[in-house]
Amino acid sequence: MLQIRRELVDEIVAHARRDHPDEACGVIAGPEGSDRPERFIPMLNAARSPTFYEFDSGDLLRLYRDMDAKDEVPVVVYHSHTATDAYPSRTDVSYASEPEAHYVLVSTKDADAHQFRSYRIVDGVITEEPVKVLD
Repeated sequence: MLQIRRELVDEIVAHARRDHPDEACGVIAGPEGSDRPERFIPMLNAARSPTFYEFDSGDLLRLYRDMDAKDEVPVVVYHSHTATDAYPSRTDVSYASEPEAHYVLVSTKDADAHQFRSYRIVDGVITEEPVKVLD
């Protein structure tokens, strides 16, 4: 189960809305071994695409160095889907390289509402998990 503070959910959704119609992407880092998302890190979608996201390799290297220096790990890896439901695509599954991370997808296909869902993706297997939003 993903337990996440409301302000982090709001930041993810706001980032997804800001970058729409392109997909938004980012990470929420947390203390190593804690499974606690704490530090919101929006990233640039280097693909600048409404159907695909890609972290810039240089930005990703800097992110991992920064997390290492702070004894953090990527607790949440998030991105948005702009025209489809919040469910991982085959490409999303192929990019899922953090077996301990929660993969959050936000759908912004509906201008008046959004979907916010979380998954574990391990060895190509997608498992949806409940999300508990903490106030």
